[in-house]
Amino acid sequence: MKKAFTQEDDLRPIQPTPADIILSQQLEYSISKYFYAGCDRNIQNLLSSCTWYVNTHAPTLTLVIECPDQIANWRVLQKMVPMAILLYQVVSSAKIRVCPPKNQGLPFEMRVDELSVYQDRA
Repeated sequence: MKKAFTQEDDLRPIQPTPADIILSQQLEYSISKYFYAGCDRNIQNLLSSCTWYVNTHAPTLTLVIECPDQIANWRVLQKMVPMAILLYQVVSSAKIRVCPPKNQGLPFEMRVDELSVYQDRA
């Protein structure tokens, strides 16, 4: 008798195992390292002035960049297209979220598969 497969078979477990947590952390570390190594010196310096990390817990892998001030926020926004190109080479369904300083605006998000829209304006 054949077992019928449902969409539930593809879902994450409700409670991750310790192995799941370790593998997720290793994936985030590896993607972060690969992404940072691919950035030019200007973007690396800019990222060093911010808090940034890769989050794999959301449905879509997200590069989160938290900016310490409005100047860094503006510079990061100006470099989003080159960062998205690099990230797209690793994960084609990722997104970038740029967070301004607390109480100074809303985060801006860009999906890396939307690059063509932003490249025309860059």
